Amino acid sequence: MKLSMIILFLIGATSVYGQKIQSNNYGTTGYVNADGKIQDASYRTVGYIKSDGKIQDNSYRTIGYIKSDGTIQDASYRTVGYVKSDGKVQDASYRTLGYVKTDGTVQDASYRTLGYAKGVDKTWAAVVFFFFFFNG
Repeated sequence: MKLSMIILFLIGATSVYGQKIQSNNYGTTGYVNADGKIQDASYRTVGYIKSDGKIQDNSYRTIGYIKSDGTIQDASYRTVGYVKSDGKVQDASYRTLGYVKTDGTVQDASYRTLGYAKGVDKTWAAVVFFFFFFNG
């Protein structure tokens, strides 16, 4: 009985804190929760990705959109980039910015590892790393 309680607690803790966003040296830079809440390493909310594709900052101000075809737009509906089905991330001019691999590894255009987003939807990972949140 105690083992099952521990397992339930661990599952609950994972869903509360979400999936880690890590730097290339595995330092935690943030979290992406299943509900789309994006938090920094100190669990402060920095933004949201809504189920309708709306991207918001921590004040719920719309800063962008994710379209069903992988097009990423800013708040004025201008295309800022694309996330292809194979994980390739491109800017609005179709220049390759990087890649989100199936294992969650995020790489720049030269295949250098930028970080890790294991278990995070590839489009959400691209938004976090390349477009709106932890892109420096």
